[in-house]
This record gives sequence, structure tokens and C-alpha cells, in this order.
Amino acid sequence: MGAGGELDAFDAGRCADGYALGLAVGRRFAEVIRSRMRQDLVLREQLLPFASTAEAQPLLAALQSANRERYPRYWDELVGTADGSGVPLLHVILVNFRKEVLPFIPKEEEGGDRAREEEEAEADGDCSDVLIVSDSTAIAAHNEDGNVALLGHTYLVRATLPDGASFTAYTYAGELPSCAFGFNTNGVAFTLDSVPPVNDEIVAGAIARNFVSRDLLEAKNLEDAMRRVCSPTVSVGHSYNLMDVRGRRIVNVETASGNRFAVREAGAVPFFHANMYRHLQVKQVQDENSMSREKRAAQCSVDSKETALSLLGDTADEKYPIYMTGPTLYTLCTVLVDVDEATMTIYKGNPKNGDAAHVLRML
Repeated sequence: MGAGGELDAFDAGRCADGYALGLAVGRRFAEVIRSRMRQDLVLREQLLPFASTAEAQPLLAALQSANRERYPRYWDELVGTADGSGVPLLHVILVNFRKEVLPFIPKEEEGGDRAREEEEAEADGDCSDVLIVSDSTAIAAHNEDGNVALLGHTYLVRATLPDGASFTAYTYAGELPSCAFGFNTNGVAFTLDSVPPVNDEIVAGAIARNFVSRDLLEAKNLEDAMRRVCSPTVSVGHSYNLMDVRGRRIVNVETASGNRFAVREAGAVPFFHANMYRHLQVKQVQDENSMSREKRAAQCSVDSKETALSLLGDTADEKYPIYMTGPTLYTLCTVLVDVDEATMTIYKGNPKNGDAAHVLRML
């Protein structure tokens, strides 16, 4: 979609179980999923070679055991996606566990050019958010940034849950909905930002972020959403921007391994979040891209939907723009959640141009 293509949407309806939902999604998007797996260099050049080593087996077994035990229905969904698309289950497992596996892949000591190529290939989790809750405005605006391999490999999934509620989730091909953003008809919406802890902050074989965000789609209310993101013993932390449409609240929750979390309530002063921890004390990688975007955001005045979209479309910093157009990282799309209007609007191209691809009612 970031390249100007249309974002395909699929309503799976009410499925009998997790496997049936995954199977339906896998069949509907089989071609897109297979294409993503072919073009994903991180999968091909790092994850699959590592998975064939003896060193990887305990880690993959622990990840499978922990996540299957805690989230059996979502694990069945993952298996159904593999079966429906005709993609090997191992490939689907690896792209869903990529953030939990990559830190444990031994880095080559030699070959500087190769190392830089791999470092760039791993840069696939950058996003930017601005949150405001004032007397006149209650919004969350989000750039979904990803590796070039994800261009044309995303789609919207809608599904009805066992309790009759439904969710809508922006989904990376072959992955659980949603490691990006989504909402449900209980009035809970969210966007996500990756955060980069140093390796000794990462726990091997624990709960994976894709399973936590899939669970978030089923939250009953804001308190339940916070419980779902704060209680799992995760391998790698994350930043969650949680919206309570009925209660007119937006909170940012940063999590880390060891059941650590911190909550910040959005208010009238705009809160910008890129890809570093802002309020949870965690040893983290000093990401120049993220710091540059934060610095640029601090120079911009944001007090409305229009100024928020203008900020997310900013390209003033040539090396690390907020709105990314390659060569490695692209802004796949921009989403604006208007809590007062109970809408989620997905924009294609630079959001400053206001080209809305989807306007979704959340209630």
C-alpha cells in the first residue's frame, strides 16, 4: 500500500475456532503470503539458516511451548494460516517470532559490507505516533513503517469473536493480526511501536509480541487491554498506544521482560513516540533514526488532526524523515484514530495529502 496499491480487506465472519480463522485468512491471501515469504530477506538469509542449526532448536521449542500453552487458540490460528496458504509452518512460525529469534542469531565477525546489509535488513520495526487528548481533540495518529519487503504484503482482516464482538486488524502477510494497529467493537483500539532493548534485556523462549497483540484484539475494555499487555512474561518489550473510545482516554504503555511496564496517560500536550522507551527505565539501543524523529517532532506544533497528519508526513530530515520513502524503510500507511468520531482512517501516500483509503467505524 505504501507504493500506492490498494489495501485489500477480508471479512472472515464468525469462525468455529482459531484454526478455521487462520485457514480462511491463509486461503484468501495465499498468493500474498507466499510472495512475502519469497521476498523477505531476513527470513531467507537469517531466520531459516539459523533454524536449521542445533543451536536454534531449544530456543524455537521453548518459544513454541510457551506461546502455544498460553494462547492455544492463536497458535491454532497460526497453523491454519500456514495450511491455508500452503506455506511451510516453519516459515510462518519464524516471521511471527522474528523479534524473539533475531537477537540470538550469532553475528558474523567478518565481512563489514555483509554485516551492514544485515543490519539494514533487520530495520523493519520503525513507527511514529502522536497522541493528544484535549477538550477539543482526542486522537492518535500513527505511521506504520516497515521494511521494503512488506510493500504490497499487508491486508485488513475482520473477524467475529466467540462473544459476538468483532475486530478489524491491519495485518502483515503470514502473521497473526495485528502487529501494527487495529480495533474491536468493544471500543478498544491500538497502535504499536517497537522499542530496542539491549540483548541482555531479552529473555529467550518467552512470550512473543505477535501473540500479545493478537490477544489485545479481544480486549473487553481499556483495563482489560492493559492487563493483556502487562501480564505476559514477554521475551522482548513493546510500546502500546491504547485507546478507550467510549471513555475518551488514550494511554501509552511501555513493557519489557521481567513483567516490567509503565503507563503514561495522553493529555493536551502532544506526546510523540518513536522507537525508543520514553518513560520505562530499560537499557536500550540508542537508535539515531528514532532520536532524530523525536527531535524533529519537538520542533513542530500539533493541536489538531490536520497538524498531526502534517507532522507524520514531515520529510525535513533527509537522512531520518518521519515519513519514510526508502530505500530500506517505507511508511506503508498512516492511520488516524479519532476517538470522538469513533473512526479509524487509513491514508495512503503522504498523509499531508489527505488521501483516505479506508474510513472504518469502530462502534
